[in-house]
Amino acid sequence: MDGAKLDGKTVAEHIVDFLERREIKHVFGLCGHTNIAVLAALAESPIDFVTVRHEQIASHAADAYARVTGKASVVLSHLSPGLTNCATGVANAALDCIPMVVIAGDIPTHYYGKHPHQEVNLHADAAQWEIYRPFVKRAWRVDRADLMAEILEKAFHLAESGQPGPVLVNVPMDIFSEVIPSDSFDRIRDNTRALKKPSIDDETAREIVEALAKAENPVAYVGGGILLAQASEELREFVDHMGLPVAHSLMGKGALRDDHPLVLGMTGFWGTELVNQSCLNADYIFAVGTRFKEADCSSWYPGYTFNIPGSKVIHIDIEPQEIGRNYPTEIGVVADAKAALRVLNRVAREMYPDGFKRPTLEQNIAGFRTDFKARNVEMATSSAFPMMPERILADTRKALPEDAIITTDVGWNKNGVGQQFDILTPGSILTPGGFATMGFGPPGAIGAKLAAPDCVVLSLVGDGGFGQNPSMLATAVELDLGIIWLVMNNNAFGTIAGLQKAHYGLTYGTTFPGSAAAPANGPGYADIARAYGAEGHRLSAADELLPALEAAIASGKPTVLDVPMINNPTPTTGHWNILDIYSPDKEVSHVAT
Repeated sequence: MDGAKLDGKTVAEHIVDFLERREIKHVFGLCGHTNIAVLAALAESPIDFVTVRHEQIASHAADAYARVTGKASVVLSHLSPGLTNCATGVANAALDCIPMVVIAGDIPTHYYGKHPHQEVNLHADAAQWEIYRPFVKRAWRVDRADLMAEILEKAFHLAESGQPGPVLVNVPMDIFSEVIPSDSFDRIRDNTRALKKPSIDDETAREIVEALAKAENPVAYVGGGILLAQASEELREFVDHMGLPVAHSLMGKGALRDDHPLVLGMTGFWGTELVNQSCLNADYIFAVGTRFKEADCSSWYPGYTFNIPGSKVIHIDIEPQEIGRNYPTEIGVVADAKAALRVLNRVAREMYPDGFKRPTLEQNIAGFRTDFKARNVEMATSSAFPMMPERILADTRKALPEDAIITTDVGWNKNGVGQQFDILTPGSILTPGGFATMGFGPPGAIGAKLAAPDCVVLSLVGDGGFGQNPSMLATAVELDLGIIWLVMNNNAFGTIAGLQKAHYGLTYGTTFPGSAAAPANGPGYADIARAYGAEGHRLSAADELLPALEAAIASGKPTVLDVPMINNPTPTTGHWNILDIYSPDKEVSHVAT
């Protein structure tokens, strides 16, 4: 072996060289006996290994990192329990179309089927890679060392192309340590790093522009595909020229600045009357990079958010399966959002050089915003303690710079933020959408801060979400990451507690002992923070929040703010199918206090 080593490198060393050539700066993960050969190779590399205390932290952090960088992130996992611990974060990334390459160690090839330590083999030998099949774009089990190069190359291309998403490269530990010549890796060295994105032709662009120009009440409806394609500027240019009001899905939040004069807001269950009614009245809906998902469409019930059929749909998406999935489509285009909008902008200027102005529409939007804030001002300035959620969001917006990155979780910090928290820099809000994973936000903030170290990063999270994986504080302290975690602490799984109270008249299994003001023997989140070496403060009055946020930002230290909060409902004008399941033929709200 020593002689062979002189003639080549181990597969693990080749993998690290490959990652360096792809300009990977960070790898997220946790050690195990199957992957330490890769860690040994990383030790001599400029790539930083971000070690965590639980693999789900690694996959959530990698998810957020990829959202900020726009490139595939890398997770290094141990076999079996390591891989299953990672699974929730990888699935969350999959449902939100986030590119990620998971490299996992596995049992040695010569022990397949013998049931060695931690083998997954109840239905097939060495079958742990199959655990990821339902949610990754592709899963490979690498059974020959000479195939590693081409599999890695395919993995990154697949993760980043088309509708992005995670992939799994499952590697038996003996293959990591096998010494091979460099020829298979040399062969791909000059291959393209990124594939060109599909666009649209001028004829299709003219058809779309003409339809929108002739429409009486067109609405642009945009989703997370705008942010994945980094197409916010192209979108702004198009809607400004065509005079299109802009509705967005939860994942489309921040596609344009929320104070843009044509932004209506988030649709669906937590949408406002303005956005839902505007979509209902639309004769043409210009949809880009969206799936028309349930929460965004009021469970697809007519009369709440969309009236389709009725409204005609023009739908552009990178993934053919999304077009026509939930609503019939008049014009369906498979294309990258950025590339398509570039063509549409050029064609629109050629066809209608003066563009379209809708001053009455802009006045109506401005008037609604003024009225909405006026109706909300009592809550947003309330000195009540525990705090009103509206006051928490209002003070947080005051404290943060425009380019601050926030990660949300589930509950008020996601739904309320989508509805009434202005995002002023496109791409600066990171939300778990499709999987709606409780516990995404706190570790996601680690990935965001590593990807954008000069930005203020704040995690808005409930006490339920923060309690999922508080050990992410150890990583933040060790790396000296000045992240702020604002725990909106209602001493409950608040949204579910409200649902259960509304429909069943109790809160069994959804609340914790005591109250937000005085939890009974519950965790002290500020104390937990200090135990990990971070700053920790529990607020005792509403007026303490804004100065506490400002001090935390100025300190540049990892800080947890435990903010007791009243479990008020997020107001809604939409509809959710589960209400009819719980209470058929009854008018029951989604929450009760």
